[in-house]
Amino acid sequence: MRGRLVGLLGSLVLLVVAGACSRSKEGAQQAGGSDAGGTQAAAQVARVKLALNWVPEPEFGGFYAARDQGAFKRHGLEVEILGGGVGVPVLQMVATGQVEFGIVGGDELLTARARGVDLIPLFAVYQTSPQAIMVHASRGAKGIQDVLSSGTIALEPGLPYAAWLKKKYGFDKVKVVPYDGGVAQFVTNKDFAQQCFITSEPIAARRQGADPVVFLVADEGFNPYSAVVVTRREMWKEQPERVKNFVAAVREGWRAYLDNPAPANAVMGKLNTTLDAETFAAAAQAQKPLIETEETRTQGLGFMSRTRWETLGRQLVELGLLEKAPAPDEFLLPEFTQAAGKGSP
Repeated sequence: MRGRLVGLLGSLVLLVVAGACSRSKEGAQQAGGSDAGGTQAAAQVARVKLALNWVPEPEFGGFYAARDQGAFKRHGLEVEILGGGVGVPVLQMVATGQVEFGIVGGDELLTARARGVDLIPLFAVYQTSPQAIMVHASRGAKGIQDVLSSGTIALEPGLPYAAWLKKKYGFDKVKVVPYDGGVAQFVTNKDFAQQCFITSEPIAARRQGADPVVFLVADEGFNPYSAVVVTRREMWKEQPERVKNFVAAVREGWRAYLDNPAPANAVMGKLNTTLDAETFAAAAQAQKPLIETEETRTQGLGFMSRTRWETLGRQLVELGLLEKAPAPDEFLLPEFTQAAGKGSP
C-alpha cells in the first residue's frame, strides 16, 4: 500500500552483518538528555527513536499522543518519531540499530525473519488489517469476488494480499494495472476499482464526489497484523525494562488517541499538510473499530496472538512467498502475547 513495501525487503540480506555493528548505540543513549556534567534526573531519561513506515497520519496517532501527552515521559523515555515515506527501509533501520523501534507489517516481519533478521514484534496497532479494495457503488458488487469479475483494478505488484486474492479468485476476468497512489482514475472511471487503506483513499474519493464501496481483504481470510512495533532481540536482552516501558507508554498513547484524537491530529496536521483537519478526523473514526476490538477490550490494546502469527506464516508458505514459516517460539515473547492484565488501559 502506498509504496511501503517496494524495495524494503530486497536489502534484508545485508542486515544480519550490519546489525552487529550497531550494538553500542543503546549504551550511548542511556544518558539521553544529560549535558556536560548533567543532572541525575536527566540521566534517567532514555532517548530512543521510533521509525514510522509512512508519513504522519491517524494510523500513527497513538504514538504522537504518547509523546505529546506525556505517556513516554511518565515511563522514563524521550522518543523521537521519524516520519516515513516511499522506500524508507524501516526494517533495516531497526535491524542495524539506527533506531530502537520501528513500524512494519506482519508479513514484512515474517519475511525478514525467514531471511535471518532477528526482529521481534511488541505491539500490533491494527487487529484487523486496513487493507481493502474499493469499487464504485454503481457496480453493485457484494464483495471482492464480484469486483474481480469485470472491469479494471489497480494493485501494487508483489503484495501478499494481492497474491492471496489471485489464488482465491483468479485475475482472469479483470484487467490488473499498477496502483499509482491516488484516486484520480477511480473518480473518473466507474469501471475502475483499486486497492486502498480504509482510512485513506475512500475518504479522498468521497471528498471528490465519488461513492465508493469498500471491502476489507481481512474478510477474505488474509488478515496480518498491521502497524506492528518491532525491535531487535538485542535491545530486548539488554534493555528489557526499557522495551516494556515503551510498550506500556504506546498502549496509553493509543488509549488517549482513541478517546480523543483531536490533539494528536493537530500535531500530525502540521507535519503532514496534504491532509486537512476533516480528513484526519474521518480517518481516525474509520480506523477505530480496526484497532479496538472485543479481544483488545479484554487483552489490552496492541495484543497479539500466537494463532494469528501461525496462520500468517502458513499462508505466506501457501502463496510461495516463504519456503518455511518462522516458528512462533523463535520470535514471540510471552510478555507481549498474553493479556495485558487490565484490558485496554
